[in-house]
Amino acid sequence: MAAPKKVVLAYSGGLDTSIILKWLQTEYGCEVVTFTADLGQGEELEPARQKAELLGISPDNIYIEDIREEFVRDFVFPMFRANAVYEGLYLLGTSIARPLISKRLVEIAAETGADAVAHGATGKGNDQVRFELSAYALNPDIKVIAPWREWDLTSRTRLLEFAEANQIPIAKDKRGEAPFSVDANLLHTSSEGKVLEDPAQDAPGYVYQRTVAPEDAPDQPEFVEITFEKGDAVAINGEAMSPATILTKLNELGGKHGIGRLDFVENRFVGMKSRGIYETPGGTVLLEAHRGIEEITLDSGAGHLKDSLMPRYAELIYNGFWFSPEREMLQALIDRSQEHVRGTVRLKLYKGLARTVGRWSDASLYSEAHVTFEEDAGAYDQKDAAGFIQLNALRLKLLAARERRLKS
Repeated sequence: MAAPKKVVLAYSGGLDTSIILKWLQTEYGCEVVTFTADLGQGEELEPARQKAELLGISPDNIYIEDIREEFVRDFVFPMFRANAVYEGLYLLGTSIARPLISKRLVEIAAETGADAVAHGATGKGNDQVRFELSAYALNPDIKVIAPWREWDLTSRTRLLEFAEANQIPIAKDKRGEAPFSVDANLLHTSSEGKVLEDPAQDAPGYVYQRTVAPEDAPDQPEFVEITFEKGDAVAINGEAMSPATILTKLNELGGKHGIGRLDFVENRFVGMKSRGIYETPGGTVLLEAHRGIEEITLDSGAGHLKDSLMPRYAELIYNGFWFSPEREMLQALIDRSQEHVRGTVRLKLYKGLARTVGRWSDASLYSEAHVTFEEDAGAYDQKDAAGFIQLNALRLKLLAARERRLKS
């Protein structure tokens, strides 16, 4: 690959991406543009600007953007319409953020005339795949630089030596090895590595950042009502809110009640197993509520088809194929199913659990007249069930008759 002339770097302002910034300048002699995204990670972003300027980046080449609304509206909410869960447990908090970051990297590259983008994902993880598949899907000619796969800075000691040699500020707590690695956005926090690498050992309490321990949560339950339109949450307790505001509020409520903790050993796309601690308080509440409103508004055939396709949809997101035609095809099917998924769900939040306790909608398919144990005024003729059972039993009878015949 020819040396790039200008590179757009996904830049957090932390030590690793600051080292990458300087390495790009020294290794390739190229101009660097930094992109720092506010995805709701809960950190001040202005220090990233100051750090970039300190490392010689022109103010015109520093992009810091609040993309929380786009993140929730165009990525998180479409995913939640599918009730997407990877390997039965993981709500895909890291996975769903990567395509948006890649999208902006590619867009900024086009705006600034850059011929390459760069990221700080390691060669062992999933994120390198997600960043790069998304980038290539959006611009097949873009160059992608992954320093962790190229450089010889293979230990924390060598990274720190490089930082010191290039006058890169090192926070005091970075001089030792970090106890664990954290990724965060508005949907979740993800903690991996070091003290978490032995899956037999309980995770220390200090790993958790967004949720209280369920046993320390309030002793009184809290009830919350979430209103949906076309499968997306639009209001909490009757108050209309934007997508990002809704998720922020649900994070607050879920975290307060110890909801959304997950200790999970997952199968990475690159082939290894990895243990992570995830906190998805608002997402866990939202998933429960969305299933609650689908219970009364989604036809059984549509719902069962959705559920059967969901693992494939979730796997596509986990593996980095958000911008693939197959994910978009599945999304079209999912979105069509949500046309009448509207109404309100009442949930009980208590000691680590979010449970649906009520749901209502003007588009409800629930008919009390048909399911009542009382007199149904002719809404359902129970005699009809006999023929239904006989027709469904026919092939089972034929199979059983054959087995009896062959044994005789």
